[in-house]
Amino acid sequence: MRVGIMQPYFLPYIGYYQLIAAVDVFIVYDNIKYTKKGWINRNRMLRNGTDVMFSLPLKKGSDYFYVVQRELAGDFDRGKLLNQFRERYAHAPYFVQTYPMLEDIINSEERNLFRYIYNALLQSCEHLGLKTEIRISSDIEIDHEQKGQDKVIALCEAVGADTYINAIGGIELYSREHFKAFSIDLNFIKSSSFEYPQFGSTFVPWLSIVDVLMFNSLDTVHDCVTTNYELV
Repeated sequence: MRVGIMQPYFLPYIGYYQLIAAVDVFIVYDNIKYTKKGWINRNRMLRNGTDVMFSLPLKKGSDYFYVVQRELAGDFDRGKLLNQFRERYAHAPYFVQTYPMLEDIINSEERNLFRYIYNALLQSCEHLGLKTEIRISSDIEIDHEQKGQDKVIALCEAVGADTYINAIGGIELYSREHFKAFSIDLNFIKSSSFEYPQFGSTFVPWLSIVDVLMFNSLDTVHDCVTTNYELV
């Protein structure tokens, strides 16, 4: 059984969904520290031919809080965020296909950061037709005080994995030999190039999955998510 494990990201880039598609079980961390400059509550969209950030505003909280302990800001204006997407993509060829999903995700009344992002992940995976089982890390019985590679191996063992697939960015962090000692194969997923027209401007890669969906049919995106990568 193939397993992938990642932090929760809000409407992440297509490579995140390729990892989900490549595994049988995808584990999303909820009991991991929130990082201010990471991608947990923010990503990038297109504006006038360049990339701009969009984000979920958060209620003030300790730097030591886990993601599941963080809350959305009380004054989070969901309509304003939706308007940003509408203004940027209203004339995109697949706006009508994509915007209702976006409305459902952003208009969620959930206040907890992790559960809000988790809901977005489930809805976007359903929209993409992905059937991978998605589990929450804290629901799995291991010693959650473990760190890094050891925690990953513990999670893999707990769910019966024989293969662990990680994003290519972690290739320097993990040892194939160490995983093999636990009878687990270690692979890394590498996304292939996927360019598409963005209002005729110079292509801006690796934006949020929202950008991909706005400019491509669901069949095209599904094919890219499920095939346009290699395991190394």
